[in-house]
Amino acid sequence: MTRLSVNINKVATLRNARGENVPDVLAFAADCELFGAQGITVHPRPDERHITRRDARQLKEIVTTEYNIEGFPDPEFMKLVCDIRPTQCTLVPDAPSQLTSSSGWDVISHREFLADIVGRLRENGIRSSIFVAAEIAQIEAAAEVGADRIELYTKPYADNYPSDPNEAVRPFIIGSIAAHDAGLGVNAGHDLSLRNLHFFHEALPYLDEVSIGHALISDALFLGLHDTISAYLQCLR
Repeated sequence: MTRLSVNINKVATLRNARGENVPDVLAFAADCELFGAQGITVHPRPDERHITRRDARQLKEIVTTEYNIEGFPDPEFMKLVCDIRPTQCTLVPDAPSQLTSSSGWDVISHREFLADIVGRLRENGIRSSIFVAAEIAQIEAAAEVGADRIELYTKPYADNYPSDPNEAVRPFIIGSIAAHDAGLGVNAGHDLSLRNLHFFHEALPYLDEVSIGHALISDALFLGLHDTISAYLQCLR
């Protein structure tokens, strides 16, 4: 079964709007696990506009499933990750001011930089994942720099799914096979939702994990967290 990791950034965004501790990010993460999620994802950005560095450290103490921290690997981020030692670190090429991830790495152009980062993660016992587009050359480059996994950037799939699902998913099937053949695990994320997740999961021959935040948290406002996580898990069965 493909694992569901819940990105809880939006919960922290709501909390930060009032400057207090409602909703409680730690309690929300614990409930996600209680209701069946197999992982928790956070993205502590430099401006701490949602998940803070304090959150990231406290979550390490209470997450009992897989803990995934994603972000751009600048020195401050790398110090945080190596101090916490989560299960997985997902490397994204985001500028500090970006609202959300909007592209995968050009791994070929940043080969030496990423090889050094991946090596440091391995030294600290942290599984590495590189956020990439569904492009064979970039996927193979991720394997060459020593990554353990890739995370496929799925916004193009989500955008094209309504008009032509089979064509939308085709590059991701090819990318999944290429990653598997290169010895990489396969994660996926960005704009996956109850509308498009089941088809994506059924189509990909190798899919270890999906990371879903915005859509899942939005659905939970209407359906409740328990029923929402159950619905997403059903898409992955």
